[in-house]
Amino acid sequence: SFRAKLVPREDPARNELVSRSLESAQQCLFNQDYGTAFVHYLLVLNLAPVLKDFASESFRFTLFKWADELDSLGRIQDLFDCYEQALELFPTDEVIINSMGEHLFRMGFRDEAAGHFHKALKLKPDYPEAKENFYRVANWLVERWHFLMLNDRRRNHKYQQAIQKAVEGGCNTVLDIGTGTGILGMCAKKAGAAEVYACELSKTMYELACEVVTANGMNGRIKILHMKSLEMEVPKDIPKRVSLVVTETVDAGLFGEGIIESLIHAWNHLLLPPQNTQDPSRPPSQAGRVIPAGATVFGMAVQCLEIRRHHRLCVSEIGGLATAAAGELHSPVSCSSEDDSTEPYTTERLSRLPGGYTPLTEPFNALDIDFNNVQELEGLCSREVSRVRLPVTGEGLLDALAVWFQLHLDQQSSLSTGPKEDTCWEQAIYPVQTPHNFPLRPGDELIVEISCRDAYLRLCSVAVARDGREFRLDDCLDPDKPRNNPGPSGNPNPSLNAEAELCSALACLGTEQSSGPRDYTMLECAEMALLNNQPYHDSFRRALAKLITNLKDARSVQGPSQGQGLEVMPLTDPPSDPMDPGPDPFYVLDVSEGFSVLSLMAASQGQVKAYSSVEKTQHQAVLRRLARANGVPEEALEFWLNQVEDEQAVLQRPSREKLWSAIILDCVETCGLVRQKLMEKATLARCLLEDGGQIFPERIVLYGMLVESDTLLLESAVQGQEPTLGFNIAPFINQFTVPVHVFLDLSTLQCRHLSDSVELFILDLMNTNANYTNRDVKVQASASGRVTAVPFWYQIHLNEEISLSTFNQDSHWKQAAVVLHQPLAVREGDWVRLAVTLQKSSISISASIEEEAGETGTVDSVKSPIR
Repeated sequence: SFRAKLVPREDPARNELVSRSLESAQQCLFNQDYGTAFVHYLLVLNLAPVLKDFASESFRFTLFKWADELDSLGRIQDLFDCYEQALELFPTDEVIINSMGEHLFRMGFRDEAAGHFHKALKLKPDYPEAKENFYRVANWLVERWHFLMLNDRRRNHKYQQAIQKAVEGGCNTVLDIGTGTGILGMCAKKAGAAEVYACELSKTMYELACEVVTANGMNGRIKILHMKSLEMEVPKDIPKRVSLVVTETVDAGLFGEGIIESLIHAWNHLLLPPQNTQDPSRPPSQAGRVIPAGATVFGMAVQCLEIRRHHRLCVSEIGGLATAAAGELHSPVSCSSEDDSTEPYTTERLSRLPGGYTPLTEPFNALDIDFNNVQELEGLCSREVSRVRLPVTGEGLLDALAVWFQLHLDQQSSLSTGPKEDTCWEQAIYPVQTPHNFPLRPGDELIVEISCRDAYLRLCSVAVARDGREFRLDDCLDPDKPRNNPGPSGNPNPSLNAEAELCSALACLGTEQSSGPRDYTMLECAEMALLNNQPYHDSFRRALAKLITNLKDARSVQGPSQGQGLEVMPLTDPPSDPMDPGPDPFYVLDVSEGFSVLSLMAASQGQVKAYSSVEKTQHQAVLRRLARANGVPEEALEFWLNQVEDEQAVLQRPSREKLWSAIILDCVETCGLVRQKLMEKATLARCLLEDGGQIFPERIVLYGMLVESDTLLLESAVQGQEPTLGFNIAPFINQFTVPVHVFLDLSTLQCRHLSDSVELFILDLMNTNANYTNRDVKVQASASGRVTAVPFWYQIHLNEEISLSTFNQDSHWKQAAVVLHQPLAVREGDWVRLAVTLQKSSISISASIEEEAGETGTVDSVKSPIR
C-alpha cells in the first residue's frame, strides 16, 4: 500500500493531504480531467518524493495527455512549464525527456529538441523512440559537414598555418566567431596567443566546444561564450577589442551564414582598427585583421538533368493527365525579385550528381571581397547590380549557374571549394527558373546579373545575346502557346525541336513586351522531382486502373444495384451524363505527403470519388485546374483535410456508411527511410477498406549490398586525431555519429561493391501476420575488402505485377546506408551474416563473418512478428 510508504510518521496531517490528493488525482484521471489530475500529482510527489516509483507511470500518462490538450489549445508556454515541473521531479526520466523533445521539434526548436533526444539516449542507449528521433534530427544537432571539415587535413592545416603566422606576427588577442568544436580557437592558443575568446550560438555545439577545450587542457585559457557575435560588447563580454578574428562562418554560397553582418559588427565593435598602410609603424598587436582575409567567387553555366528535374516541370503529361493547365510550376529556389520567400540558391556536390553535368561557359569571376575592408563590407549590399557577358562555349540546355569560391586565408594561402577540388565543400546552385528549356550554342553570350541583396550573393541568368540581339530569358515564350518540353530524361544535346522552339521565341520577342510578373506555383524540390518521375505515375495509373476494373467486375457479378454491366471508362472520359448520379462510386483516399496528383489520376478513372490530402490552397487550385482541363468532373475530386476536423485522424471512413476502395500511403521518405508510423497507418487503413479494396503499395521489399566506402566513413565520424591537428576532438563529436546516412546517390557514391544486391526485409501492408522486426540474411562477398556500409533501397510493389524501384535514374527518392560501427574485413567468397532490425521505422544492421556456407539471401531466422 502507498500508505506504508508515507514518511515521516510524525506528520500525519501531511500524510493525510498526500493520501487525499493522490485519490483526487486518480479520480480526475478516471474522469479524463488531466489538468486537475496533473496538479494533484505535482502536490503528491513534491510532498512525498518516496511515492515517485509508485506513481511514475500514472504521472507520465497524465503529463502526456495534459500536454496534448495544451498543445491543441495553443497554450505552448503552459505546456513547457508542465514539462519543466515534471523534470524537476524526474530529471533522469528518459521517457519524459524524449516526449518534451518531440514537442520542441514540432514547435520548430530543432536544436533544443535534438539535445533532449540525445540526453534521453545517454540515459538509456537502447531506448528505441529516442534513438529514432535522435537519428532523424542529428543533422540539425551536429551537421554532417562538421565531420567532413574535421577530416579535411588540408583545410585544417592551412587554417592552422595562417593563424600561427598571424599570432607569431603580433596578433596576440583572438576571437573565434562560430567556434563549432573550438578547433580554430585552440590553434590560436597553441600558437601562443595571450587571450583567446570564442562564441557559438548553437547550445549543443557550445557545450561540445567546452568539453573539447577542457579535454585538451585549455579550460580557463579560452573563454567560450554561448551567444551570437552580433550581441557581443566590450567590455561586457570581452574586456577589450581583439587584434585577430578567425572564422569560417561561410556556406557554399559564401555569405549564407551571415559572415558579412558578423564582420561589419566585429570591425565596428570588437576588432581593433585595421592596419593603416600610411602608418606602418603601428605594431600588429595594436591593429585588427581577419582570417580569412577575403574571397573570390567564381561561376559557370551548366546543363544538368538532375538539377533541371528538381527545379522545374519537364514533362507534358503525368500519368495520363496533360499538364499544360497547371501553369508554371517550379521550386522555391530563385533569385527573382518578385518573391522574397524564395532562397537564392541550393547546394550540390557537382562531382556526385547522377548523370553528371556539362559546362556551357568557362568559369568566370563573379565577385572579389576584402574582409579586412569594413567600408567595402558595408557597401556590398548597396552596390549596383553588375552585368557580365559570358561567351557560351558548349552546346546544351541552360539549367543553372554553379558557384564556388576561393577563400584567401592570408596573402600566401587559400582554399578552393571548386567542383574539381578534393574538398569537403559543396557548390552553390542557382537554377534557371524559366517556363521552358533554353538551348545555348557556341557563339551566344549569356548575360548574368550579380547583386548582393539582403547580404545574399545572387546570380541571375537574365538574357541571351545572339546575332547582335539581346533576349530576356523569362520573356522568351508566351505561356499560352504550345511548347516542346522534353521529358526529364531528355536528350543531353538540344534537339532540332528545341532549336526551332527558341527561334520561334526569339522572333516573338522583337515585338512583344513582358505582360508583368509571371504567375507561378512553388513546389518543394522533391515535389518537382516527383512530378517529373514518369515511371512512378505510369505505374500507379496502371495499378489503379486494374483495381477499379476488378471492383467493377465484382459489383457486376453481385447484381444491378451494384452497377451491373458497367464498362471500364477511358482514363480521361467523364461520365456520359454528369447529372445522373449513376452507381455508387468507388472511394479512393490519397494520404501522400506534400503535393500529389495520384488522387486526380484515380478520379479520372470514372465512377471514382477521390480525396486528396493536398493542404495548401494554391496547390489545391493547381489540381482543380488540371481536373477541369482533363475532363474530370468537379465532384469527382475533393480535398480530405478540408473535411477532417482533426488532422491527426486523417485515416477514417469516407462517411458513416462507406468504406474505401483504395488508400494510397506514402511509405518512403525522399531521404531514403521508411516513413514514421507506417505500419500503424497500414494497420488502421486495412480496417477501412471494402471487400476487395487495397492499400497502395501492398508491400515494400528492402534491398541492400555490401560496399567499401571511405567517403561514408569520413561523413559519419572523425577518423582519429591526425586530421584534427593532434587535438582530442573525435571522442566528443563522434557522440553525434548517426549510423544511417540519408540523401545518398548510390549511383555516384565513391565505393567498391563487395557483393551483389540481396533482399534484406519485407514489409507487407496488406497482411499483418507476414511481418517481423528482425531478420538474419546471408550474403556472399564477391570481392575482398573492408565492408564499411550497407546501402539500401526499396522495391515498392503496388500489386503482384506492378512495382517500382527507389533506385533508378528517374527516381525522386534518394538512397540511404547503414554505416557499420567497425569495418568488417572480408575475402572473396566469404559469407557475411547481416542481422537486420526494423524498430518502428528505424533500421539497424550488424555484420559478422558466417563460418558455414549458405545461399545468398537465405533467411536464417525470422523473429518478433509485428502486430
